[in-house]
Amino acid sequence: MTTPIAAVRGDNVARAIILTLITIGVFGVQDAISKMLVQDYSPFQITMMRYWGFAIFSLILVSRQAPLRQAFASRAPVLQVLRGVLLMADVWLFALALRSVPLAELQSITLVYPLLVTLFAIPILGEKVGVFRLVAVLVGFAGAMVIVRPGGLPLDWGVAFAIASSTLYALYIVTTRKVSAVDSASTSLAYTGVVGLAMSTAVGMFFWQPMDWQTVAIVVMVMGTTCIGHGLMTFALSLAPASVLQPFNYFSLPWAIVLSAVVFGHLIDGISLLGAAVIVAAGLVVMARERIKRVKVVDEAVPGRDG
Repeated sequence: MTTPIAAVRGDNVARAIILTLITIGVFGVQDAISKMLVQDYSPFQITMMRYWGFAIFSLILVSRQAPLRQAFASRAPVLQVLRGVLLMADVWLFALALRSVPLAELQSITLVYPLLVTLFAIPILGEKVGVFRLVAVLVGFAGAMVIVRPGGLPLDWGVAFAIASSTLYALYIVTTRKVSAVDSASTSLAYTGVVGLAMSTAVGMFFWQPMDWQTVAIVVMVMGTTCIGHGLMTFALSLAPASVLQPFNYFSLPWAIVLSAVVFGHLIDGISLLGAAVIVAAGLVVMARERIKRVKVVDEAVPGRDG
């Protein structure tokens, strides 16, 4: 009787992985389209319209799980608002970086966020990080320095925006982990959607530029990919734990390299590619160590597990 159940679980994980890869593909196309749009329109206008799609998706999803009034009943409303502010600021900075930083290099730099999460978790969550993970974090940062080395990616505002974006996203993740101890996922999603909607609209309306119908159609496509991408990822997370799917997020790097070459005719140079590979390797090591640590905690928490 146990074999069919195991097989179903295995099928679910496989489906979740496929959905995760499709999601990354959708978001990669969205980034490429957004990069084209921000060349002619303000990043604040584009992110505002993009966030309209996310807010609609998040509120519809939350309302299907619980009444909206109940979803906003948070035990940590200040932290929830802070999460929304951090994510919105991250999206703004990423869009600003899109203007000047090539897609492949931008994706490489932003992939340092798991390493930053490891560092921020020490003071904010009180986590203990061993020497092994600290070394992996330092190696990952060294990989980022390879990308922005002299003669490599020019050190300009775009790079600064990319680094700041990664930093804020890491803080958003750590804050999300902290608030998850007292609030449901529905509450977190509701606050993220509403805070981002309010912030993006309050700022984006001052940067509004008229659009022709063709551009409007493209922006609607971006809004659609936002809903599709988050919907697919939500479904994937219902089939497999986030810890299982997280390593596959690094597929975003080779996908960004392909899109950068095909859409924008930009090829990442070999040394920068090496730096990107170092970042990915360091991130995977950190994830693996965190997973081992979680397994040890579970083992120690089960009485008599070790015989």
